Amino acid sequence: MPQFAANLNWLYTELPFAERFEAAASDGFRAAELMSPYSWPVAELKALLAANALELVLLNAPPGGTDTASIEAAWALPGCRGTACLPGHEAEFAAGFAMALDYAQQLDCPRIHVMAGLLPELPDVVTREAAQATYVANLRRAAAQAAAVGVEVLIEPINTRDMPGYFLNRQDHAHAILDEVGAENLKVQMDLYHCQVVEGDLAMKLRRYLPTGRFGHLQIAGAPGRNEPDVGEINYPYLFALLDELGYGGWVGCEYKPVRGLAPGATPDGLGWFAQASRGMPPL
Repeated sequence: MPQFAANLNWLYTELPFAERFEAAASDGFRAAELMSPYSWPVAELKALLAANALELVLLNAPPGGTDTASIEAAWALPGCRGTACLPGHEAEFAAGFAMALDYAQQLDCPRIHVMAGLLPELPDVVTREAAQATYVANLRRAAAQAAAVGVEVLIEPINTRDMPGYFLNRQDHAHAILDEVGAENLKVQMDLYHCQVVEGDLAMKLRRYLPTGRFGHLQIAGAPGRNEPDVGEINYPYLFALLDELGYGGWVGCEYKPVRGLAPGATPDGLGWFAQASRGMPPL
């Protein structure tokens, strides 16, 4: 069965942030993802990871801003979900990526997810052509910087229901971006939940793209509610077996909202799927 990583900004939110590391390790996770670590000193994060024998396998570059305060403010704004495709924000993107790369190096994190950004509603403000050119140029520079220190840069298609206006929505577009940028360390982060909402046909998408070697990371959640992977319409036991068949040896990030929300024990109470997958049990 695949290796699973707990996204600590989505799971264990019933606990204070610093307590989520121990909770994840106690439940059997051996790796973690962090969406926005920038309000925490690197030394504290490193200590929390080490104390709980957790490997940090993914972090997000800032969605906007150039320092801790402006990055946190950007996350709080629904219209700020990355600057990589936005003309005129090149300096902001570069500053945020430099911070992400510094965190990744100090925390031994091998990959950074770069969010593309939301296009303005009026197409005459930023055309898709201008956004594409800006995106490619920013990714090319970021990938070169990351390659110098052995880090991968990831781009993720995100569905337009959850994030209207997001620039990158489809797997074929993401792979076309990789072709245009031409950097070996630029890869696709495939979230099966987002892909199900936009495209469906998940097994065939995996069969088509996973053998290319251009997947850097996978993520999961149930659909349509983005809850536990055993809630909803996606047959994850089948897909986990398919990942084994296709020889996927990377991590699968658990980026979902526990059904019980912030209730005490909400996250561990919903980990029946994880216990079953970890035992390698066949589909029901």
